[in-house]
Amino acid sequence: MATAEPDWTKTMNDRGPNVLTKTLAFGVVLEVATGLALIFKPALVIKLLLGVEASGMEMVIARCFGIGLFGLSFACWPDTQKSVSSTAAFRGMLIYNALIASYLAYLGIVGHLGGLLLWPAVVLHTGMTGLLVRSLRLEPPAPEVEE
Repeated sequence: MATAEPDWTKTMNDRGPNVLTKTLAFGVVLEVATGLALIFKPALVIKLLLGVEASGMEMVIARCFGIGLFGLSFACWPDTQKSVSSTAAFRGMLIYNALIASYLAYLGIVGHLGGLLLWPAVVLHTGMTGLLVRSLRLEPPAPEVEE
């Protein structure tokens, strides 16, 4: 008995969200939570992440970063009508996670900063980067378009 080849020509809605879509959505939910925390409780996030007290301009910058993360999250919500890996949302979330993991690790190693959540955040963002890359490899190939 021969196994049937999968039909890659169906949209994601026809076959349900794939691993890449779910991974991107998971990352978005985490960044929404982080963005909201930075907007409403920036001093707490800074203390937990970097281990320093924040006041004045640091609070303003943290809230601006929170607003940016909140906006990035909604811009990165996966569109189930398209191949996720070809979207700006996927590229943005991949680059963001890779760079923020690197920068936080730099702050911990070179800057000698570190709060309770610094290294867990490094691990989380590194893991998200790995999950996005891995799920990209699992995504079915885009169907060929006939002209």
